Formats: sequence, structure tokens, C-alpha cells
Amino acid sequence: MYTIKDVALKAGLSQATVSRVINNHPYVSEDKKIAVKNAMEELGFVPNSSAQQMRNVKTKKIAVLVSRIANPFFSHLVDAMEKRAATYGFQLILCNTRIDKAKELEFFKLLTSKQVDGIIMASVENHWSEIEPFTKYGPIIYCNEYDPDATVTRVRLDQVEGGYMGTKHLLEKGHLKIAYCQGNDSSVSVNRRKGYLKAIAEAGIEPVKEWMFRDVFTIEDGRNIFRKIQALSNPPTAVFSGSDEVAAGIIHEAKKNSWHVPKDLAVVGFDDQPIAELLDPQITTINQFTTDIGYQTMDVMIEIINKTRINDAQDIILPIELIERQST
Repeated sequence: MYTIKDVALKAGLSQATVSRVINNHPYVSEDKKIAVKNAMEELGFVPNSSAQQMRNVKTKKIAVLVSRIANPFFSHLVDAMEKRAATYGFQLILCNTRIDKAKELEFFKLLTSKQVDGIIMASVENHWSEIEPFTKYGPIIYCNEYDPDATVTRVRLDQVEGGYMGTKHLLEKGHLKIAYCQGNDSSVSVNRRKGYLKAIAEAGIEPVKEWMFRDVFTIEDGRNIFRKIQALSNPPTAVFSGSDEVAAGIIHEAKKNSWHVPKDLAVVGFDDQPIAELLDPQITTINQFTTDIGYQTMDVMIEIINKTRINDAQDIILPIELIERQST
């Protein structure tokens, strides 16, 4: 976190001058006041005394950070949060980070400038060491994605179990050649991959590099994955995808190329988004109970804001469930 020394360096002035400006000391020229003000705004610096006063003011607003609002999971999650927040008289500010570390940190200025009472991180781009300094300005909690080093509350699912559950289902269907699709290296993706690897290891199967796909998020990504699978000399017979969107793209492209799902290629998705039931064949998927996640997270945040709950390093683990449909 930035200090008076950083402000002084940015403004090109002494620390003493910066201190005089902060404390409204007389006999400081206007240009120096402007230089200090500009430096403080650019760095997002708030004096400790001001921060203390600001913490006692309630805005009745909460920021929610997501990585990609186009992902239906996030839109349903935020919708549930908004409904729950409204029952407490709170409003949400939606912040779309677009998987950008710098952009994510920019949104924390909403907390340092007291435009919100707290921040819910439904996606994570920066390590906890970058986030932790902002906690002195207000509560921050994790939802869905999380950093294991964080010392604040994390409302999440057992993603390792989710990855294991989806892969185990395909193994029980007789598949020994199972591909895996993931997004980036978020906690969610990494833990689902751990579950996948655990399941195939128990079956005595070695992972195949050509069957491991990453940085896939959308329906179009799913189409591209199928094209890659089709081009392999030794293609998998099943795919476990960390997203219903990707699963839908795989199934759509498979059918377009006269592959039968699940006979030629079985597919498991994740999230149980509406598209999972609308597609033909319907997608076997892992239900995360997104509405429950949103409600629980908002309840926790409001309790922390109202000081009826301590924001410590607690994991609140919510249930998941395999929904078997026609794609397997």
C-alpha cells in the first residue's frame, strides 16, 4: 500500500510538505496543494485519519468483481446477489475485470474512496499480497474463486470434488480416454483439474497432453476444441469441460460433423446453465446451485458490514451435484 513517502516522490515534493497539505497547514502554495492532490488521486492514497472517518460512513453499496460478465454463470450469480442485497436495502456495483490484473486493482479505488462499503471477489486475478492492503478500507471477501493465502472469508465450492465427480461419471460409463478443458489458472480451474487427475489416477490412467486443453471459455472455444479432437490420430472418447458454454460448443460442432453424442464423444459440462437443458442432446453437468452461492455470499458480506460476523479466514463450503442427462 502507498505511503506519504510515495506521494511525495510522485508529487516531487518533500514528505513534510505532503504532511502539511494533508493536515491543511497554512502557508502552502496552491500549486503544491494541487500537486499533492493529484499524486494522492493517482496512487489511490487515503490518509489514515481520513480512512478511519470514512470507514464509519455507510454507502449501502457493494462492488462485485467478475472476470467475464458474458459468462452466464456470473450473470446468474450477480442477479442472485442483487436480489439478496435489495432485501437489506443495499445496491450492487458490477465490475468486469476482463481477466486483467491492473483493471482488477483499479476497482479497489471504489473502496479506498469510500464509494462502496465492501467488495466481493467472484473472480481473482491478483495474489492476496496485492489485495490484502486494501482491507483496511473495508471488508473484502471471496466468492466461488479464491486465494488459499487469503485471511478473509471465502464462500466457495469443493471444486476438486466437482472435477472428480464429473470425471468419475465418465469412467463409470466405460470411458478410458477422457479429455479435460479448463479456463485459465484460477483456483476454480486448477482445483477441477486436480479432481480430474485424481479420478483418472485411481483408474490407473496416465494423462495425455494432447487431451488437455486450456484457456477455453466460450461456445466458439468449444467448437475449436472439437476440431482439434477430430484432427487427432488418437482422439478421446469423452470430454470433461469446466463450462457448459464450452461443452455446448463441442456438442454443436460434433453434431455438425456427423459425430454422435454420446456414442462417438461423451461430454460433461459444469455450472448447470439453462443451455444445458435446452441443447439437443441435453448436457450432463455439475450443478453449482448458483443462486444459493449468491444468497449466501451476500448474507455473509452484510453481516460483516454490520459487524455481526468476523471477517476471518473461514471457508464456507456449499454443495454440488452431478446432473446426468443425454450427453453421456
